[in-house]
Amino acid sequence: MRRSFTVALERYGYEVKAAADGLTGLELFRDESFDLLILDVMLPGLDGIGLCRRVRESSLVPVLMMSARGDGLDVVAGLEAGADDYVVKPVDTYVLVARIRSLLRRATYAPAPGPGRAADEGPPSEGSEGEVLEFGDLRIDTAGMEVFVSGSTVALTPTELKLLLEFAAHPGVVLERHTLLRNVWEYGWDGDSRVVDLCVQRLRRKLGRERIETVRGFGYKLRR
Repeated sequence: MRRSFTVALERYGYEVKAAADGLTGLELFRDESFDLLILDVMLPGLDGIGLCRRVRESSLVPVLMMSARGDGLDVVAGLEAGADDYVVKPVDTYVLVARIRSLLRRATYAPAPGPGRAADEGPPSEGSEGEVLEFGDLRIDTAGMEVFVSGSTVALTPTELKLLLEFAAHPGVVLERHTLLRNVWEYGWDGDSRVVDLCVQRLRRKLGRERIETVRGFGYKLRR
């Protein structure tokens, strides 16, 4: 399967480096620069979940997790470890490519100016089309794509950042899970809402649990 996916992705124009086990994959990751990682949960030696945790110690590179079970604990564990999205084996090549393209778009995402209040300090660089949005002690520089809490920089993955920007564009508005799946993950169909729930949990750990409010039966909203 590794060989078949390598050949298929190369036909789509991607440069692919493959590893047969987790430890080899970790060495490859440390030795070279990658735009995206695809990790199989069941990698021998160091499994995909453990590898994802090791990657997240030093990198925010987009991670797509591949699991043999769509409703098992593997999916939850992978997303909690820092994966941005997942696919279930067997997976069609066109679905895999669609997820890859979505993740790469998120990694280079440039938002439109949002409705948040511009901060008095730390404005974007001169000539930038972005702005600094402020919600209490949370500040988002949409030009530099940086996030600060109480003046300290917070490192977010591309998916976490795009999710936060989606909330910041609609402060105080309840956003349903399927809306977030469509706008952030670019799902053209109803996807697994656990992706949203676990990414929100990761944002809460980084920004403060009170920052994003759960509205039961509906979705989430960013507190003004």
